[in-house]
Amino acid sequence: MNRKTLVLPAVVGLLAPVLAACGGSNSGGSGGDAIVVGTTDRFTASKDAPAPLDPAYAYDVGTWNILRQTVQTLMVQPRGDGDPQPEAAESCGFTDSGNERYACTLRDGLKFASGDPITAKDVKFSIDRAMALKADSGVFALLSTVDTVETQGDRQVIFHLKTADATFPFKLSTPVAGIVNPKDYEKGKLRDGFSVDGSGPYTLQADVKNDEAVKITFTKNPNYKGLLKPKNDKVEMRSFESADAMGAALNKGDIDLMTRAMTPEQINKLGAAGATGKIDLVEMPGLEIRYLGFNTNDPTVKSKAVRQAMAEVINRGELVSKVYGSQAEPLFSMVPATITGHSNSFFNKYGDPSVSKATTTLNKAGITAPVKLTLHYTTDHYGSATAQEFEVLKKQLNASGLFSVEIKGEPWTTFRPAEKKNEYQVYGMGWFPDFPDADNYLAPFLDKDNTLGSPYVNSTIRGTLIPESRREADRLTASKSLTEIQDKVADDVPLLPLWQGKQYIAARDDITGTEWALNSSSTLQLWELGRGVGG
Repeated sequence: MNRKTLVLPAVVGLLAPVLAACGGSNSGGSGGDAIVVGTTDRFTASKDAPAPLDPAYAYDVGTWNILRQTVQTLMVQPRGDGDPQPEAAESCGFTDSGNERYACTLRDGLKFASGDPITAKDVKFSIDRAMALKADSGVFALLSTVDTVETQGDRQVIFHLKTADATFPFKLSTPVAGIVNPKDYEKGKLRDGFSVDGSGPYTLQADVKNDEAVKITFTKNPNYKGLLKPKNDKVEMRSFESADAMGAALNKGDIDLMTRAMTPEQINKLGAAGATGKIDLVEMPGLEIRYLGFNTNDPTVKSKAVRQAMAEVINRGELVSKVYGSQAEPLFSMVPATITGHSNSFFNKYGDPSVSKATTTLNKAGITAPVKLTLHYTTDHYGSATAQEFEVLKKQLNASGLFSVEIKGEPWTTFRPAEKKNEYQVYGMGWFPDFPDADNYLAPFLDKDNTLGSPYVNSTIRGTLIPESRREADRLTASKSLTEIQDKVADDVPLLPLWQGKQYIAARDDITGTEWALNSSSTLQLWELGRGVGG
């Protein structure tokens, strides 16, 4: 696909949903049976990850979708798009011209679900704990600009930052900044298992089998005090082994709604049913991306030329067309096209796929083809279409004659620990943003303590460009630094962006609020769901 460099501002209303099929009333009641939500996300406690739901550890979309219902944060991202708004706080804001001092006042009368009062000291404990534990998931890096946390009285919390950070309000809306009770969470140790105690809109009860939470029941928290207004009393989340099993449960009425990850075939079928079906398909522009990561210390892909040659061979348009169709689009930067600061850096540098260009790149570096590689992917975290995606990538690379590629799939519980230990040459990953800002598509992979454990270091990106971009409250003004980061990534290729996808929910037609059940960061907002009258 030919694309020119394009910088698009984030637009309020950009994420307005599109509904297919017949829908019920938009006004849902809070009574009635529990609303049952299906997902293919797996919630497993393992030797490598014994504390999957501890806010100081959890760092994937599935576990965050649990924590956002149960653990309250000072700020919260609103419906659709826009700046974060006070949640556990009644007000927050920078108090200096340099964006280095951020102060919050807690709502009066806040309580944990247990009934214990929440004070500023609990907020400080929670933030200090996450930073001190430095869990190997890398989630603590979201708080990397925090120097110290100060309290004044029971309701005042002041964050002193090491450097200006215009994105800090967004970071305070993420689960790592969730407020936890010192009675339930030890200062120096992660909390193992599936218990969560917070002050969010719901409490949680997990049904666990073989160290896996197969059903999670969210019950409305009577002590909750915040911005959100739950439209139901209870939601059950059930984990399915496959999208087909989840879809069958929806068709039978065993569940009311299904989220990630549906297959492309399911989405196409539901969309084609239109107004004749009893299930609504809700389609929203998405900020999810997929990419390849490289262990730049590996002897084979340590050479930048090998990574560049892969960038010159891979045909994103063909990949998307064969696997995802209209449900995704090619991506030429780690930053999605709808985020302020996006630049088509990979297309600007490499243009259309070209075997001849890739041949020249390898020849100039003195590398003999074919280059032997193993591409690793996870079989159960991003949906069943991932396997097909890697088959297409393998075929493209091998057809060039420049690579001899094998692919290998592993379950997430094996894949993620191995990736963090740099055991893979090349690996496929996805990213659901912590918050909708270009910084969150760059810093988590390129900064110190990055979530991938990547050995790649660019001192200019880390020392100059990331801090420079964070000083700009106007994100359009930050685009110059952000574009330079993207250009350096395109040149060095420690990461190789592939595609940007839409997001979908399918629900039986008596379920209301589905148009708000996902926000711009793919956050599941169960409090928006109600039960009405089917069409």
